[in-house]
Amino acid sequence: MGLERTAREIGDALRGARCRARLTQAQAGQVVGYSASAISRIEAGRMRLSYDRLLAFAELYRISPDSLTGRSVPDGSPLGTVGRPLDEEDAVRRRNLLTGALAAGATAAFGAASPASAAAGSGDPVAPLEDYLFRLPSAAPVPVTRLTRATETARADFRAARYSSLGRSLPGLLAAASSTWQESRGHAREKAAVALARAYVLAAELALKGHSDTAWAAADRALTAARASGDPVPIGEASRVLAITMRRSGNCPSAVRLLTNEARDLDARQERTGAVRTTLLLTAAYSAATGGDRTTALDLLEAAEEETARREAAPSDLFTVDATRAQVDVYRIGVFNALGAPDGGVEVTRRISIGNMPTPERRARAWTDTARMWHALRDGPRTFAALRHVEQEAPQEVRRPALRALTADLVYASARVSGVREFAIRTGSLPS
Repeated sequence: MGLERTAREIGDALRGARCRARLTQAQAGQVVGYSASAISRIEAGRMRLSYDRLLAFAELYRISPDSLTGRSVPDGSPLGTVGRPLDEEDAVRRRNLLTGALAAGATAAFGAASPASAAAGSGDPVAPLEDYLFRLPSAAPVPVTRLTRATETARADFRAARYSSLGRSLPGLLAAASSTWQESRGHAREKAAVALARAYVLAAELALKGHSDTAWAAADRALTAARASGDPVPIGEASRVLAITMRRSGNCPSAVRLLTNEARDLDARQERTGAVRTTLLLTAAYSAATGGDRTTALDLLEAAEEETARREAAPSDLFTVDATRAQVDVYRIGVFNALGAPDGGVEVTRRISIGNMPTPERRARAWTDTARMWHALRDGPRTFAALRHVEQEAPQEVRRPALRALTADLVYASARVSGVREFAIRTGSLPS
């Protein structure tokens, strides 16, 4: 009998299993009898489950209960027979949900018209994207130059952390890019494929920030479009976001393999491809650390730092991330956090100049990793100071689910920090 797992560990395992089953939180909840918000709390480790409810999830996701609980199934308690059983009706419902998800993807591939969106006016930046991703709105082809400008405008929204604006514009941009790519020929088709790939990269980045299940679909489509373009830079960009979705679903080794294989194909001596290669190595380092592979994580981090040092005189302007020494330092903090050794990042924070990083989104990400480091070291005041910096740089960033959870932890910590409760209410971590 193994050691029983914490609620956070069980939640992480459930999230990974659900993503591998290609089910949304609402779909999973429909089968096992929970709301989507309850599934979210369970996966965040904020809601404990009885053993019979864990068995229901194990049956739904077709996984061993031991992988969730760390202990064996009691004698006489086969799957689906404890508590509310998963009967034949539930099994049929599960098959229908899976079939419906696949059908939605097939419908989108043939360019069907979009239904009206009830989510377009909601406060969730990802809601419009979730509503439209599997069934894009109708759109006519546009000149490739106009499409490229629209993609750059969307990129500017992402880099400035204007996520609500980005969420509203992405469905139309994706529809126009898809239509233009389908109707174009020759060099114009290749350029349209680059724009389509980058629009899907932005969709994946936004979905990842919102912990949305649409991230895997957006990332997969980004890589398909990128490969159609034949351009190694968007191929690398799309591979990076796809690997992040793999890591989020618990498949860290596969994420590392994808990233290192793609990096191997890129020429480190060329400015464009060398910079993308560095970002792939950094993401691979963090993915390895998340999977507990310390040696690989640190080796990849050092390789990325060496490549960055060779290009320090002329850093590239990449699409959503950077390949600079400051970015390497941010990843170094994140790697130590993931390895459970946050003290290794303290020295890094003394030399990094977050204020000089080029975009609000990147500065907010750096302060986020810093907040996680201080939180792991149980330094509430410094955690709160870092969260305040996140809010100053990018007010919408601090409302992400992960940061709201971190803020809530500070509220209920034994050592109270002045101003945290007001901050939590202002940023949506606590009800007003």
